[in-house]
Amino acid sequence: PSARITENTGDEETFQNGTLRPIIKFQNTLLVAAFKNYISKHKNSFYGLSNEKRFEYIENAVQKNMKFRNSLKGMVIGQFTIEEYGTYIKNSSAINKRMMNMVVERLKDQIQLFEEAIPA
Repeated sequence: PSARITENTGDEETFQNGTLRPIIKFQNTLLVAAFKNYISKHKNSFYGLSNEKRFEYIENAVQKNMKFRNSLKGMVIGQFTIEEYGTYIKNSSAINKRMMNMVVERLKDQIQLFEEAIPA
């Protein structure tokens, strides 16, 4: 709601603020769970990293691991209406870039959720 859309706002930015942002927020718990699973499947090496390296790890996981990236994209695209999907397919490359950047930033902003569970 705080993202402003004016007549000068481009189509991609309008789609980002009107569609992607609410869906990514709605899917936040699932995105966090998916990243926790990714950490687990990659031998928990994330937990031994400094915060700076953890940020890089998140970026690399989302931007370079195509299987994981496609899984995240599916979690977002699966929430589109048919109209939103029509808009998406017209410029999927640019929208995918925006979408993944938003997911990366959301995961980084919640890095405290990725602390290793200490056994009781």
